[in-house]
Amino acid sequence: MNRVTSLVALVLAGSLSFSVLAQEDQAVEKVVSEARKINESAAQSQVKIDNIADQIDGKLQQFKALNKEIEGLNVYNSQLQKQIDNQVEEMSALNAAIDEVSVIERQITPLMINMIDGLEQFVQLDVPFLPEERNARITDLRSMMDRADVAPSEKFRRVMEAFQVEMDYGRTLEAYPGTQVVDGVEREVEFLRLGRTALIYQTRDASSQGVWNKQTRQWEALDSSYRTQITKGLRMAKKQLAPDLLMLPVAITD
Repeated sequence: MNRVTSLVALVLAGSLSFSVLAQEDQAVEKVVSEARKINESAAQSQVKIDNIADQIDGKLQQFKALNKEIEGLNVYNSQLQKQIDNQVEEMSALNAAIDEVSVIERQITPLMINMIDGLEQFVQLDVPFLPEERNARITDLRSMMDRADVAPSEKFRRVMEAFQVEMDYGRTLEAYPGTQVVDGVEREVEFLRLGRTALIYQTRDASSQGVWNKQTRQWEALDSSYRTQITKGLRMAKKQLAPDLLMLPVAITD
C-alpha cells in the first residue's frame, strides 16, 4: 500500500514537474517570440531611423548649399546695387548735361547765323576768286540752318569747315578756268590766284592778261611783259612745273 502510494506520488510529482517544464518552455518560447518581435521591430525602427538620418543629412547638405547660394546672391545683389547707384548718378549727370546742351543749343544757333553772315560779307569784300563756289557754300550753309534733321553739332562743324576752307585759300596757289570780259568781250581765261595776295587772269591764247586791283576793286589790264611769268605761274599751280620765283604785280595795301 505504501509502495503504491509512493509510486503514485512519484508519478504525480513527475507529471507536475513535466507540466511545470512545459509551462516554462511555453513561457520561454513566448519570451523568445516577443524578443524576436522586439528585435524585428527594432530593426525596422533602425531602418526608419537610418532613412530619416539620410534624409536629414541630405536636407542639411541642401540647406548648406542653399546658404552658400544665398550668400553668393547677396554679394551679387550688393554689386548690382552699386552699379545701379552708379548708373543713377550717371543718369543725373547726363540729364544735367542735356539741360546744359539745350541752353548751349539756344545760344549757339544765333552765333552760327552771325558767323555765316560774317562769312558772306567777307566773301563779298574779298578778292573775287571762285565766286560761284564760295557763294554756293554760303547758300548751302543757310539752307542747312533751316533743316531739323541736321544736329546742331553737325551744323557747327560745317560752319567751321567753311571758315577753314576760306583760311586755306590764303596760303595756296591755284589755277582754274573761267570767263572774263576783256576789251568789252567775254572770253575764256585762266585765273591764277596767289593766296589772297594777287588774282590774275590770262586768255587762252596768252594775248591778254589782267590783275584785280584791291584799292579800286576793278580789273586792270597788264602789259605783255608779264605774259611769261603768268604762264609760268599757271604751270606751277597745275603742278606742271616745279615751284620757282615769280615776278608778278602785287597790290600794296595800307
